[in-house]
Amino acid sequence: MASSVKHFCIICHDDGISNAAATWCTECEVFFCGDCEKPHSKSRLSKNHKTMSAKDYQKLPSFMKEISSQCRDHKKKFELYCSFHACPCCLSSASLQVKSSASVQLFEKDLKNVRENLDTAIKYLKTRISTINTQKTKAVDDIRYVRKSINDNLNKLEQDMLNDLESKHSKLKLHMATHMQKLEQGAIQIDQMQSQFTKMTQHATELQMYVGLREIEQTTSQTAKYLEDLESGDSFTEKNLEFKISSALQSIRQDVKSFGDININTTSSTLRLKTGRKHQAQHLVPKVPGIEQIKPSLLTRLKSQIDMKLNIWACLILPDGKSIILDHNKKQLLLFSTEGIFIRKVVTFPKYPWDACFARNYTVAVTLGLANQTALVDVNKSKIIQKIKVSHNCYGVASDGKTLVISSDGGQCTTVNLNDMSHTIVEGMGGMYYISLFQGNIYGNNYNKNEVCCYKSTGESLWTYHHQDIDYPVGITLDINGFVYIVSRENSSIVVVSPEGKNSKTILSNADGIKSPHAIDINREAGMMIVSSDISDDKSYETAFVYKI
Repeated sequence: MASSVKHFCIICHDDGISNAAATWCTECEVFFCGDCEKPHSKSRLSKNHKTMSAKDYQKLPSFMKEISSQCRDHKKKFELYCSFHACPCCLSSASLQVKSSASVQLFEKDLKNVRENLDTAIKYLKTRISTINTQKTKAVDDIRYVRKSINDNLNKLEQDMLNDLESKHSKLKLHMATHMQKLEQGAIQIDQMQSQFTKMTQHATELQMYVGLREIEQTTSQTAKYLEDLESGDSFTEKNLEFKISSALQSIRQDVKSFGDININTTSSTLRLKTGRKHQAQHLVPKVPGIEQIKPSLLTRLKSQIDMKLNIWACLILPDGKSIILDHNKKQLLLFSTEGIFIRKVVTFPKYPWDACFARNYTVAVTLGLANQTALVDVNKSKIIQKIKVSHNCYGVASDGKTLVISSDGGQCTTVNLNDMSHTIVEGMGGMYYISLFQGNIYGNNYNKNEVCCYKSTGESLWTYHHQDIDYPVGITLDINGFVYIVSRENSSIVVVSPEGKNSKTILSNADGIKSPHAIDINREAGMMIVSSDISDDKSYETAFVYKI
């Protein structure tokens, strides 16, 4: 049944006249009669206001009629919407509440992150400049070494050639000089005989003339015979010295146009900046993506030597993008580069390790199971810098940089203050082996019940999640938005659970190359995830995949 309430023109009513309303201005929130509505529609300030008939206004639900477009405190039009408080506000309200709003803390964090990113980028570029300076120096040394090697080899070849020239020249010269000496001696003898022949014809007797002619004939015959032998042989053959450059050396002169090439090779950057909020107009808190939007993309795979046969119980991504692997069987902590290349062994433990997490300042915490100890390892120095002794077995471990939480198999957890190393026992979290921390809450898996659990830091249960896709959950971690990532070992998958523990989604499976995974970790600032996986049929060889999330 329609309402019988009749509305009157506000303008006329103020003058003591009761004229029925014809229109309602949604912005002025005033009823007008037909006469008063005309100047309202022509005024420069109100001619663009939206109006509706009084009859249509009467049809609106009562709760909608109570919604005002003006701020009750300041009598000004709503122009903004605060998504944090979920209500509209005028400019005056927004300015009064800015200091107390969530955006102040967010912008303060943004400024801090941007400053840290600037420092990180500057440090990175300084390192890159130092690196290319070193590369230039090495290139200059290599160029000069090659040049010296070429010079030394050419000098040797040159000397060998000069020695060969000298040898052949000496041989030719000696051969011709020997013949020339004999010919010169023969010429002297002939000259002497010519002189003697004239004297013989003038003064010798017949007998002396006869004997003399015989001697002259013999000498002349011998000399003529020597000349004939030389001529018939190769003694008068013209033997000339000639130098011919080798084809290989000639090729260098003609074909080699450059000493080498200077190339600028591009590889992916190892710079890791903190992820900032996306700027969204009129939003005071960042928009959190839905679970359906989580789609990891593969970046690389760790490349270990086949004889290493890794048995991965924990894997981490350090702040600089390098990866840490905890090998249970060999009791070792291993370091890999951002490209997934094995760098070195960090440390070997005296007891079998169970789990590991990044603590702070390139320190990694590693639980030592039945030894009731957790070791703090300095990755840069490759040494155990401290052992934390607790009253229970040490299995799972997690840290937020200030607090270290160590789980056991008996329902107890120990929280350790990393500043003063004070201990606190927390009860009530039974069945959790692997754990993770996020915003003060403790998350863990109960693989006996196939459950994911969330607790307050005091041990009070917040929620428990169970789903058929989660089968023997082991590794656990959270992203920057509070989504919980679970390693479901028996069905070889990675399952994401919503922050409130209401629903889930499988994001990686056997179809993506995941096989019997065990460990997982997320670098929240970089948005990178690492997951262990078997890559052999007998489960004797494991590796880890790195994803962008």
